[in-house]
Amino acid sequence: MNILLLGSGGREHALAWKIKQSKKSGNLYIAPGNAGTALCGTNIAIDTVDFKKIKSFVLENKIEMVVVGPETPLVEGIHDYFLEDAELHHIPVIGPQKAGAMLEGSKDFSKKFMQRHGIPTAAYKTFTKNELRDGVIFINSLEPPYVLKADGLAAGKGVIITENQGEAVQVLNYMLADAMFGEASSKVVIEEYLSGIELSVFVATDGDSYKLLPVAKDYKRIGEGDSGPNTGGMGSVSHVPFADKTFMQKVEQKVVIPTINGLKKDNIPYKGFIFIGLMNVKGEPYVIEYNARLGDPETESVIPRIKSDIIDLFEGIANGNLKEKKIEFDERTAVCIMLVAKGYPDSYEKGKLIKNLDKVTDSMVFHAGTKTDANGNTISNGGRVIAITSFGKNIEEAKAISLKNAEIIDFEGKYYRKDIGKDLL
Repeated sequence: MNILLLGSGGREHALAWKIKQSKKSGNLYIAPGNAGTALCGTNIAIDTVDFKKIKSFVLENKIEMVVVGPETPLVEGIHDYFLEDAELHHIPVIGPQKAGAMLEGSKDFSKKFMQRHGIPTAAYKTFTKNELRDGVIFINSLEPPYVLKADGLAAGKGVIITENQGEAVQVLNYMLADAMFGEASSKVVIEEYLSGIELSVFVATDGDSYKLLPVAKDYKRIGEGDSGPNTGGMGSVSHVPFADKTFMQKVEQKVVIPTINGLKKDNIPYKGFIFIGLMNVKGEPYVIEYNARLGDPETESVIPRIKSDIIDLFEGIANGNLKEKKIEFDERTAVCIMLVAKGYPDSYEKGKLIKNLDKVTDSMVFHAGTKTDANGNTISNGGRVIAITSFGKNIEEAKAISLKNAEIIDFEGKYYRKDIGKDLL
């Protein structure tokens, strides 16, 4: 099967790596890809939202399936584009249509969805620029910490949490009046703070049945001990010790099943992955957010744990017979550590030579922000540069191997967190 995979990050390299292992895999193309995906297939210089160029490429190269990695093309409606085109409508797209992608595309939409279908989540209110004064009054009515979320897509950085009431009011002003996140913060969701520990749950669905993938925990803050600003993710762990059978039964009954049934009740077709960001509050699951695709860097610790054929899983999603598919998992623990550029998540430099990739042993190296220069060297091309994933019988063992290789791989200004998974020990 000829497959086009959209995206250019660590998630896409992990997916490309897994697709390449399938006995059903034919030609694999990645648009636009990175230096790592080029090891698994052919990179194509097409933007993920240039639907016309994607169409031409798909027809010229006899593509039989499109797998969408990032959120933007889904929210922009790539699945709808295929369905509405006479030449493309027979080609399955793994990723929801625009209506389903709104679970991620609008925080306000997703909160209303959760309320409508009785899915546990934090109390909230949504405000626009014209309702700034009401927003301030609402902040003043809450106990700290204060949680403010840009309604739209903000590359994983649109959530601000602060203990200080004055700072919360200032941030609300920045978001609404000064367009801190552009159009994404034209509406702002303010919600009560939930105290607990986070968890990422991944669901594959054909719109009717579903399969749970391995759970993971990611680490968003730049600094050790979860300090400093939010990033796109500094690492992830999969097995999560507190996500035991009892807790996961609650997740399935109170969150996953109501989510799938809610989509059906609302007549929202959904063929793809749902990422459910949860908070474990005293043993009870509360939904923080939905994403309409696999998370990053969680994918880099979840995908390696899937032992079964991933194209078989994709076909189940596309053909509506997912419940017939068997999915097997590696019982070992995976720990992913992200190497990032100096200055990330603020301004950072690109074009740094990445050395010693060939000296890595016992780990999987997934490229995130990389590219190949004119001389064939691998250089940095983003804030998050390289993800290192290792297996172990427990978190400590897997983490030790990833840390060993994080030392070996080198580029100017390299930074990484050494405490990934520490809170779970």
